[in-house]
Amino acid sequence: MRILSLDGGGIRGIMPGQVLVALEEKLQKLSKNKDARIADYFDLIAGTSTGGILTCIYLCPSEEDATKARYSAANAVDLYLENGDEIFDVTAWQKISSGAGVFDEKYSAKELEESLNDYLGELKLSNLLKPCLVTSYDIRRRKAHFFKQHKAKTGDAFDFYVKDVARATSAAPTYFEAAKVKSMTSVPYPLVDGGVFANNPTLCAYAEARNLPGAPKAKDMFILSLGTGSSIKPYYYKEAKDWGLAQWVKPIIDIMMSGVSETVDFQLKQIFDAVGKPKQYVRIEPELYNASPEMDDASIKNLEALRIAGQKCADDNDQLLNDVAKKLIAMSPAQA
Repeated sequence: MRILSLDGGGIRGIMPGQVLVALEEKLQKLSKNKDARIADYFDLIAGTSTGGILTCIYLCPSEEDATKARYSAANAVDLYLENGDEIFDVTAWQKISSGAGVFDEKYSAKELEESLNDYLGELKLSNLLKPCLVTSYDIRRRKAHFFKQHKAKTGDAFDFYVKDVARATSAAPTYFEAAKVKSMTSVPYPLVDGGVFANNPTLCAYAEARNLPGAPKAKDMFILSLGTGSSIKPYYYKEAKDWGLAQWVKPIIDIMMSGVSETVDFQLKQIFDAVGKPKQYVRIEPELYNASPEMDDASIKNLEALRIAGQKCADDNDQLLNDVAKKLIAMSPAQA
């Protein structure tokens, strides 16, 4: 089983998106199929927040052929490059009335919802090309909520519009208002960003794969996990030692998100080392270089800096991505 896992990280999703552009190009070249897509070479894709949005886009079926992917990896990144500055735009009134995110959400969700609608329309979760796992958190029921294509195919109670799935997984507290989405049976779910508990969803993806038909074990899996450049902003003792609640709010969210991602990476390495297959788990964490670490810095300058950082990450990992592409092709059913 071939698994792709994509971290959360707001606009920094451009970086793993660019890495996947490079991987898709290698898959096309090595398979001699110019129309090859990311969705063709993975059996399960998992994503949180920005990674959840990318997951939905990669698995969106073509309108002409429901067995083929509608969007290329480059098309997916364009959601951010072309719309990011509008999604993370804030009017003077919104900035004042929200107290820059202190008293209300920092951004209106209108532009985000319009972009998701443009890409995903009225598509249902059950119509996605492959099994997936997209994270969110139910604030009323106080438990994790996982959107799953394979579960949605079993009944309307588990099915949702894909644009609502993408909206829910990216409803980052303080940035966007919580999402209230309804299943196809009209049951409402008040949801926020899955990054509050699984910013790196790779272990969730592994656990889900163990319950899919055939129940593959670690030795029967290949996992590619992509980060968004976490663990990059230092906090200094001289400043932090006297912080109170107000000063700790943003740093603690940042530390928890990056800490969860690092912990999951550690756990997966131990799992694959234990079965003697360390090369079947690949984690790529891009470096930001000149890009901003802020999840919502969608200035034109930073969008380009993130694109360049993602491309540089792909270039720096060229041989690794080549090996990954070869492995994915070798594991595809057509090669079996």
